[in-house]
Amino acid sequence: MAQIVVLGGGFGGVVAATELRKKLGKEHKVILIDKSREHLFTPSLLWLILDERKPEKIKGDLSVLNKKGIEYLNAEVQKINPGSKAVITSTGEVSYDYLIISLGAGVVRDIIPGYRDGINFYCLKGAEVLRDELKRFEGGKVAVVIASTPFKCPAAPYEAAFLIDAYLAKRGIKDKTDIAIYTPETLPMPVAGPVLGSAVKEMLEKRGISFNPQKKLISMENRELSFEGGEKFKADLIAWVPPHRAPAVVKDSGLTNESGWIPVDGKTMKTQFDGVYAIGDITANKLPSGMMLPKAGVFAHGQAEVVANNIAVEINKAGELREFDGQGSCFLELGHGIAGFASGNFYADPKPVVILKNPGKMWHWGKVAFEKWWLWKWF
Repeated sequence: MAQIVVLGGGFGGVVAATELRKKLGKEHKVILIDKSREHLFTPSLLWLILDERKPEKIKGDLSVLNKKGIEYLNAEVQKINPGSKAVITSTGEVSYDYLIISLGAGVVRDIIPGYRDGINFYCLKGAEVLRDELKRFEGGKVAVVIASTPFKCPAAPYEAAFLIDAYLAKRGIKDKTDIAIYTPETLPMPVAGPVLGSAVKEMLEKRGISFNPQKKLISMENRELSFEGGEKFKADLIAWVPPHRAPAVVKDSGLTNESGWIPVDGKTMKTQFDGVYAIGDITANKLPSGMMLPKAGVFAHGQAEVVANNIAVEINKAGELREFDGQGSCFLELGHGIAGFASGNFYADPKPVVILKNPGKMWHWGKVAFEKWWLWKWF
């Protein structure tokens, strides 16, 4: 009997555990551990900000996994011991033959002075706060701020700016509002290449949204953004993406490198430790271009399928091994019922080949359909 432990109930963790359960006999055990009782479909937080989604409609109950033959353990991971092949949790020790780490990227807000003056819309509570603030907003300066790189879901801050702009236009106060994006990036989504980044920048400017690149946030006390170099911007409303870090338990367990993330083989997602894999946002996955693979759910999903397949092949001693190919796609919500769609090969050498489709209603409804499919498929 083999025991496979999956850490994290996000996109990668849920897919990995479910696919393993399908591919392995009942004598093998699949355990998923997460401190939360719920899986949150995070792409829908952008619609929640506009009051177009209710929290209960974009969640999945992780206990449902028990009905699929997956043992769900509601516990906090406290230590990972690759040497002894054990995970210490708040409810006790769990041993493993194979371990899949899919704990994602956490946020560290308090390293930015004045962080309480910004709204972190990357979490459910923050998205609800921003929703309520936008309902009360009567005009002024809105700042969408990316504190540092890397951060998960590279399109989300730009989608937020477009959607806020559309929402305020619908309320009839667009002419009373100035929206500005501040980012340390040179262009939107730079890993996808300058053509795509320039196209998004042009769309922002056509909507009157100011794009301010290469701005490193230092503080935002009293809603005054201060950047390295001395530039300042006084905002009435700040929606921000806090600095992202790997969970402390991963660093404390000696799994990370100088980047602060877990280094992996980009094709197999194997770590330096025998039987230990890492997928999704927790990884440091260097591309042929020298840049890192973006932290996005689409990659966690694809990597999870590859890892689940390969573990099952090894256990069953049958089937064919697979490699993750770096393919990824992303919707770009623009508001007014319109979205763009980008897709391509991020493993292409010497640089990613990614194409942005012309925006249209079809892509918006494609994202809606994907939301419904995801929650139906996995929960």
